[in-house]
Amino acid sequence: MKRAPYISIIVLFSIFLFSFLLPYFYGISPYKIDSNSILLPPSLNHIFGTDRLGRDLFARLMQGGQVSLIIGVVSAFIASFVGLIIGISAGFFKGIIDKSIVILIDLFLTFPTFFLLLALVSYVNASILVLIIVISITGWMGMARMIRSESFAISKMPFIKILKIAHVNPLKIILKYYAPLIAPIFFISFTFGVSGAILTESGLSFLGIGITPPQISWGTIISEGKEVIDIAWWLSFFPGFFIFLVTFSLINISDYMQTKTNAKESISV
Repeated sequence: MKRAPYISIIVLFSIFLFSFLLPYFYGISPYKIDSNSILLPPSLNHIFGTDRLGRDLFARLMQGGQVSLIIGVVSAFIASFVGLIIGISAGFFKGIIDKSIVILIDLFLTFPTFFLLLALVSYVNASILVLIIVISITGWMGMARMIRSESFAISKMPFIKILKIAHVNPLKIILKYYAPLIAPIFFISFTFGVSGAILTESGLSFLGIGITPPQISWGTIISEGKEVIDIAWWLSFFPGFFIFLVTFSLINISDYMQTKTNAKESISV
């Protein structure tokens, strides 16, 4: 059995404090341009250095972290929730509803996700809300398939069959019996989804079609630094390192939760 990922939890908590709380105590604006401080390396005056306009990278990473984390958490929750509703509906009601949902999932899976994202973002001006909607639209299928499979297994349980025969309200059955059994899968999918959404946003911003100035995300900071990476390594390194820490910690937590869930299922069997 794997040990609880305390370090990963501490890292995530620290990054959230860094992004959402520390800006209130840090006196430098992420938008302040200083022509006398262009591309300065990390120092006591500028902990993570400065960019091509002399803006403090430490302050910009805090601001960019807010955008990246909000997009990651909100879009992953929406995608997971949509997948949860669709997956439960397929497994609970079966029949024509299940067949229709399977066709819908297969239809979305036919298109490569990232290229679908590129197509959607290309027709609208990217913003936090737009990216949340677009990433949510393209991220619910995996969750729906997992929940559908689990819902089929739950629907075969004797007491569930008895409740259906007794014409108990379907919503009551789902909330009282399905939800507790499916909750671990939901949280596992959600944590994976957060890391995936942050990477997706970063990839789109790196390509120049994600978050647009004056908004800042970790992806836009990396994109700004790619042109001067040979003389200013810190511009791409530090936001990339933050993305790595968040995604690695989330995957580690998800892996632990999945191990615990599988262990409980094996014991119950």
